[in-house]
This record gives sequence, C-alpha cells and structure tokens, in this order.
Amino acid sequence: MRRWMMIFVAISLLGGVSPAFAEQEKKPEAVVERMTVKFVRGVTNMATAIVELPKQSYLTVRDMGGPGYVVGPLKGVGMTVYRAFIGAAETVFFLVPQPGYYDPMIDPEYVWQGWEEYRPANGTQTEPAKPGQEG
Repeated sequence: MRRWMMIFVAISLLGGVSPAFAEQEKKPEAVVERMTVKFVRGVTNMATAIVELPKQSYLTVRDMGGPGYVVGPLKGVGMTVYRAFIGAAETVFFLVPQPGYYDPMIDPEYVWQGWEEYRPANGTQTEPAKPGQEG
C-alpha cells in the first residue's frame, strides 16, 4: 500500500511540473533587442521630458479653452517630472522584463506621440467645433 502511495505521489508531482518546462524559451537575440529598446526608450524619455511642458500646455488649451492657460502649464510640469522619472526607471531597470515583457511603462511611449487625439476635460466624447463649423 505504501509503495502505491509513493508511486502515486511521484506521478502527480511529475505531471504537475512538466507543463512548467513546456514553455518555449525566448531567443537570446530577441531578449537583448527588447532590453536595448527599453534602455533607449528610458534615455530618450529622460532627455525629452521637458517637451511635456509645451505639449501639455498646448493640448490643455486646445481641449479646455481658457482654463487651459492655467491648468496646462501645471499639468506640463507634472508630466515632465513623471516622464523623467519613468525614463530613469526604465534606464536603470532595463534588464528586468517588467512590466509585461519589456513593455513601456508610460503611454504614449514617447513625448512626440499623442498630440493629435482629442482628450476632453469633462469626459464627453464630442470633438470641439472647428472654426467655421459652429452651429
């Protein structure tokens, strides 16, 4: 009886462990490429973080109107600090495959992305009227 119990335990352990080894390993070239992209993205975000100040000022004025002249620069300062911090984190921890599999920690990935989309302040999905289209 004891022998059958030991065989059952051994088979159970082997059956549970084998799927863990079935995962296909990533090719070293792909891993190094993703690490390099994460490192370059981090350095780029640290170097270009200051661009968040005019970007957020412009986008906030465009989307909110008058109050954007006050909110935009404040938002820009906050986003500048945030993007620089995220860039530093990605630069320091470029060897770590987190979050995801070397995925970007900030969206948009770079400061020069995301200028075109409309982001309403009050949560509505309507775009502002273009000049000459009011009514």
